[in-house]
Formats: sequence, structure tokens, C-alpha cells
Amino acid sequence: MAEDEVRMAALLRRGLEEEGYAVDCAGDGVEALWCATEQDYAAIVLDVMLPGFDGFEVCRRMRAAGRWAPVLMVTARGQVDDRVQGLDAGADDYLTKPFSFAELAARLRALTRRAVVAPPSALVAGDLRLDPVSHQAWRGQKLLDLSPKEFALLELFLHHPGEVLSRSKILEQTWDFAYRGTSNVVDQYVGYLRRKVGLPSDAVDLETVRGVGYRLRAFGTPPP
Repeated sequence: MAEDEVRMAALLRRGLEEEGYAVDCAGDGVEALWCATEQDYAAIVLDVMLPGFDGFEVCRRMRAAGRWAPVLMVTARGQVDDRVQGLDAGADDYLTKPFSFAELAARLRALTRRAVVAPPSALVAGDLRLDPVSHQAWRGQKLLDLSPKEFALLELFLHHPGEVLSRSKILEQTWDFAYRGTSNVVDQYVGYLRRKVGLPSDAVDLETVRGVGYRLRAFGTPPP
């Protein structure tokens, strides 16, 4: 969600969290664009009147970067030309202030339903397999007993097989971009994950790349 009015942002965030959404908030266009291009969102609520880049520019730039999360544009400007400009910039829907929260929530539900084209496929590397839909993972035929954070960490590595992921990248993607802890927590959880999965194995390994981070490699797959 991108909204520069602090009180409005707090109210919307609280309401959306009560609806079951996990919410990131950006207070200006530069931060909003960074979030939209670095994170995967089910939907984005984007205010037009933002400092830095306005909502139209944020939407144009995120579309140009290949980010296709549905966008609900929100503004106090209700003229037809403004609505057309927002839709031409790549927005999926347009809501004029003042609005009821119930209407915003209904429009978000419609956008997120429309965005789900097919369930994500299973992720595989060597004899490791993870199903994002059932939230289960296996090593060979063995079902793995992973904590939510261990599961998220494994899912991240399986999305990037053969790629070296830095500790800061892992923190941003598996915890959240606002995490203020140290990178030691990554090392701890990689250790937990290795023990539970039983790595290294003949089929797959989670390698430490000294001074950089970690890389998941399937046996016989050369590093990039």
C-alpha cells in the first residue's frame, strides 16, 4: 500500500490486516516503486498524490519493469481524465476518495481473485520437492517437518536454484524488508534447515559461499 497521509495509511493498514492481508506501507513514490519491484504482492493499493513519483509514474515504471500485481489506484481527483490516465498507466481499478472501506476491500477481493490464473507448480531440485499450495515439502518420499520460517527459506532457495543468495537478500525475502536484526539469524536457520532436510546429500546440497551467502545446488548442476 502506498499512502503518504499517515493517519489514512494507519487506518487502511489496520483494516486490511483485520481482513487477513499482510500489509507493507510506503509513504512516497520512490519507496512504493522499490517495494513494487522487489516484492511479490497479491495486490497494490496506490494513492495518486504521492511525494517523489506520483501514483501514475509508479504504476508506469512497475509495469515497465515487468511487475504485474493488480493495482487499485486511489485518489481524491475524480475527473474522468484522471481515471483514464490511471488506467492507461497500467492500473486495474480506480477508487475515488472519499470511499468506504467495505468498497475498497470488495474491490481488492475482486482483483486478487482475477489475478489467480493457476496454482503455483511444485518446486523441485534433486530429490527435494516443495508444494506451495499444500504447504508441504519432501526429501525423496519423506515428508519434512519444517517450521513456517524454515519452509519459507527452503521455498526461496528452490525459486533460485544455482543462484548465490546473500544474507541481506534472504533477510529481505524471507523475513521482510524492514527487519532490523542481524544476518546471524540467517546462518542459524540455514543450519536448522540443513539438519531437517539432511543436507548435503548425493542429490542436492545447500552450499555456503564464503563471504557472500548460500546457494542451493542439485547434484551435477554446475554453478552459474
